[in-house]
Amino acid sequence: MTITIVGAGLGGLALARVLHVNGIDAIVYERESSRGARGQGGMLDLHSGTGQRAMREAGLIDQFHAMARREGQDLRLLEPDGTLLLQEDTPDDAPLERPEVDRADLRNLLLDSLPEHAVRWGHAFESADNGLLHFADGSSATYDLLVGADGADSRVRALLTDARPAHTGQNVVELGIPDIDRTHPDLAAMVGRGNYWVLGNGQSLSAQRNGDGRVRIYLSFNTAEDWFATSGIPFGDPAAARARLIDLFTGWDSRFTALIAACDDTVLPRSITTLPVGLTWPSRPGVTLLGDAAHLMPPVGQGANMALLDGALLGLALAAHPDDFPAAVKEYEREMFERTSAAGRQSARIQEMLMSPNAGRKMLAFFQPG
Repeated sequence: MTITIVGAGLGGLALARVLHVNGIDAIVYERESSRGARGQGGMLDLHSGTGQRAMREAGLIDQFHAMARREGQDLRLLEPDGTLLLQEDTPDDAPLERPEVDRADLRNLLLDSLPEHAVRWGHAFESADNGLLHFADGSSATYDLLVGADGADSRVRALLTDARPAHTGQNVVELGIPDIDRTHPDLAAMVGRGNYWVLGNGQSLSAQRNGDGRVRIYLSFNTAEDWFATSGIPFGDPAAARARLIDLFTGWDSRFTALIAACDDTVLPRSITTLPVGLTWPSRPGVTLLGDAAHLMPPVGQGANMALLDGALLGLALAAHPDDFPAAVKEYEREMFERTSAAGRQSARIQEMLMSPNAGRKMLAFFQPG
């Protein structure tokens, strides 16, 4: 019985690893040409009951703890005028409730835990029918169970549902400052060791310390889906784009625009999209989804955790029913729908707060209820 996973992201690799631990082979097909073909993004906070649970099931929790950054849990929350609303500094002996880890490091840990032949690079999935996968290069492969772990723009999803991601009304531009401790020690001290959020009315700035010394800067705007095309910002000209973006933060404390001015030539515009909260589909023998392919959420800390746990729990269900894949898929989907619907509702509430007027005060109340 052949288990085929489309997508070598965190969820697909977690599934392959849990299957491997339980003596079950799976093949992962990935459209990228190699593990280093593109950047993997910034930091993730792995929660003890979800992402870390998946790492335990994968037999990798000790390795994860060795690479995780406890200090990455630090948080500073401010308003645009510079008012500090909240500062949380993590003691050195604090429990690893939500430690940060570089996404690339976590992916490499999962990749290195698999047999070399388990991941087939350079295979862009095109379609599937009658137990046969078709790839963009004209090659094909057979499967008994196809798992779509191919992210927000999943092509496997169409086999189960017509649902498509929709724009949330938010657009984000990612910038970054490399080696900040050496190049801008004053800004490094301001950002601190973890996450730095400045929330305004309709736009925000966040900074995230990465394990390699880079600070990633995310500028968020409540704007229409076509804003990148209509804003007039020349995203292909990094220096000019930074200058225009700074203009959009006129009236904010000068320390915040200094962060933008210090960035290198990385300028990455991203539209924020989500799938409908509570999306389900009739269980179909031979096909299922996990991660963003199944339940794309706003980027507020749940997506990667849910994807990892999806992979782990689907792997455990398949190990418990090795001769009955349809039963395993039904068991997995039943739990996954309930769990990720709750996570999706919470993520939508947080996203609504982040995009609302007086967002800083609302998030302060969220972190310090009562």
